[in-house]
Amino acid sequence: PELAQAADEPRRALKSEFLVRENRKYYMDLKENQRGRFLRVRQTVNRGPGLGSTQGQTIALPAQGLIEFRDALAKLIDDYGVEEEPAELPEGTSLTVDNKRFFFDVGSNKYGVFMRVSEVKPTYRNSITVPYKVWAKFGHTFCKYSDEMKKIQEK
Repeated sequence: PELAQAADEPRRALKSEFLVRENRKYYMDLKENQRGRFLRVRQTVNRGPGLGSTQGQTIALPAQGLIEFRDALAKLIDDYGVEEEPAELPEGTSLTVDNKRFFFDVGSNKYGVFMRVSEVKPTYRNSITVPYKVWAKFGHTFCKYSDEMKKIQEK
């Protein structure tokens, strides 16, 4: 039984994403085991300080049913979803340097407006989030270092 269970264990995730909504985190991992590919969705809830760590629930959806699940979920959202008033934000942009692409995406949440700067290569992705209140300081610091490097390279 232990050997069969080990063969059924999913290997590392083929693709992982997560999102945060208020006090909840959602983790989505595309995994594969001997029965095939599946999407594991886990939700954790932060109960607050002193109330224990997090509670979580997990579901696994076989890859064969993902399209139907997506369509059913989209229909539920269309029929019963609550429209949030979208904030007016600048459109995102990107630039390519060598084999890297940099994305600049502006978003908002309950904490305010932010810019997510993502560095993307074929096998790598990393991002930072910069709150709106420090954009000017961040930009000034970036320009300062750019000017300093220009002077160093001209020597």
